[in-house]
Amino acid sequence: MKYSDITEGIFIDRPNRFIANVEINGKKTVCHVKNTGRCRELLISGTRVYLQRSDNPARKTEYDLISVEKGKLLINIDSAAPNKAAAEYLRKLYGENAVIKAEVRYGASRIDFFAESGGERRFIEVKGVTLERNGRAFFPDAPTVRGVKHLNELCSAVKEGYRACALFIIQMKGVSAFSPNDVTHPEFGKALRWAAECGVEIKAVDCLVTRDGMIADKEVEVLL
Repeated sequence: MKYSDITEGIFIDRPNRFIANVEINGKKTVCHVKNTGRCRELLISGTRVYLQRSDNPARKTEYDLISVEKGKLLINIDSAAPNKAAAEYLRKLYGENAVIKAEVRYGASRIDFFAESGGERRFIEVKGVTLERNGRAFFPDAPTVRGVKHLNELCSAVKEGYRACALFIIQMKGVSAFSPNDVTHPEFGKALRWAAECGVEIKAVDCLVTRDGMIADKEVEVLL
């Protein structure tokens, strides 16, 4: 996936979860943050960030904040990016002839993708990962009741004869492994381990992140 019209800025502060103040070309500018998560370890005053200029003249904010530098890492924080990157990745994984549908209802949820190839029918739920500690990626960075619900739905799908996968798109390069963030949300960690026991495939894929794009790249080790 690619962005257009990217510019650099310096993060100042985040008055609320929807907007941030960023210095662009020496001027303080209010920008839209494309991630309602906490991102506290990323959005630190003085950090270099990358923004996309909107082509919608009716918008209140001219820019979207899409990625952040953290040391040597460039981390995409656009919450819409993981599903776009996953769609490209799944097409490569299952082939051009596979049937891949987005936002498919199952049970009481909408699962991100349904894929049918080689005689197998599979539900895939995608989660974007922006939290990194000491070279390992973690999810979630805030409690997610919805995430637990999705894992339970995947378990139900397996019981009904489908294949199922929880796909964690790590929005950076340079991590060695992925784990559930038990400190922030132990219930999600329990649900993820239970899903694995039920036969849900747990997969984590890192990404090549540039200032103007993000591409799902290679699987990383999952440590539950």
